[in-house]
Amino acid sequence: MTNRPTLAALAVALGLATPALAAENTKPVRMGCGIMTFDTVPGWALDHQDKSVIGPCHGSVVVDKAGDIYTSAHAGVFVFAPDGHVVRKFLGDKYSDMHDMKIREESAGEFIYAARNNAAEGLKFNAQTGEIVLKLPFPKESGLKPTPFNPTAITVAPNGDIFLSDGYASNHIFKFDKTGKYLMHFGTKGNGLKEFNTAHGMTLDTRYNPPRLLICDRNHAPKGRLVHYDLDGNFIEEVVTGLGMPTSAVVQGDYVSVPDLQGRLVILDKSNTIIAVLGHDANPATRGNYNVPQDKWVEGIFTGTHGSSWDHDGNLYVQDWNVAGRIMKLVRVK
Repeated sequence: MTNRPTLAALAVALGLATPALAAENTKPVRMGCGIMTFDTVPGWALDHQDKSVIGPCHGSVVVDKAGDIYTSAHAGVFVFAPDGHVVRKFLGDKYSDMHDMKIREESAGEFIYAARNNAAEGLKFNAQTGEIVLKLPFPKESGLKPTPFNPTAITVAPNGDIFLSDGYASNHIFKFDKTGKYLMHFGTKGNGLKEFNTAHGMTLDTRYNPPRLLICDRNHAPKGRLVHYDLDGNFIEEVVTGLGMPTSAVVQGDYVSVPDLQGRLVILDKSNTIIAVLGHDANPATRGNYNVPQDKWVEGIFTGTHGSSWDHDGNLYVQDWNVAGRIMKLVRVK
C-alpha cells in the first residue's frame, strides 16, 4: 500500500488540504477509525466536466435494494448507480425540495416517503416510476392551527404508520396510518426534557425491540441531542447530548450515522457512544456554510452535512447542504 491516502488524511487533519480540482488529480482521503474507516471517492457523482449534476441541495439520501442511490435537491430527485452515473431523475415541482426521505419495500414495490418543508406536505411515491400515491397535508383533524407547516422529517413504523415532524414550525410530530388518516400528535417547541427545539431529523431505530423513534433535536439548548420516543409518542430517554447540530440519522445493524450541519458526521454504536467522526471541518468560515462553491470544496472535508445513507456493503453516501449540490461516496475499508 502506498502512503498517499495517509498523507492526504494528515494534511486534512492539519488544515493543509487544498480545494479539490479535477477528479483525476484528487487523491482519496482516509477518515474515521477502527471498523468505521472510510476512503473518499473523488469525483463521484460529477459529470464529465467534473461539475455537480444535482444543483443546490438541502435534502437527503436513501439506497434501494438494488444498490442505487437517491438524493434530493431543489430540482428534484436524482438516482445514481454505485459508480456515480445518473440512471434516472424525478424533476419538477412535484419532486422538488424533499428535505428528508426514507425508502421502504412493500408488497407493491419500493416506495420513497418524503418530508417537503417548502411544499408543506409529506409524500409517498414509487421509487421506480415516480408515481405519487399519497400526500400528507396539514391534518386539520388535529384541531391545531394549520399554518405554518414545515415538515422536516419522516419515517415509517413496521405496521405502515407514518410519522411526520413539523420541525421548522410547531415541532409537533404527527402520526398517520398507512392510508394517511391522522391518528395523533405529540411534542411541542422548547428546551425542556420532553420538548423539541427543531425536531429536524427522525428515523426508526431498529436496534431495539420493539423499534422506537430516534429524533434529532437539532437546536436544543445548550447543544443538539438525540432522543428516543416510543411509537405511541411517549418519551423514553435522551440518547446522547452535547452534539453540534444533528440533522438526520440512519441505522444499519448496530450503528447509526448522524450528520451534523457544522461540517462533520458522527457514527454511534449500539451503546450510543460516538466511535468515529468523519469529515470534520475546522474552518469556521466554511463550517455550516451553505454558500461554499464547488471550487472551494476540499476532499475529505464536509461543510454542511445534512443527509446520509448506508449501502448494503456498509459504504456511506453523504449530502452536504450546499449551493452547488454536493453528494459524496465513502467506501468502507475492510
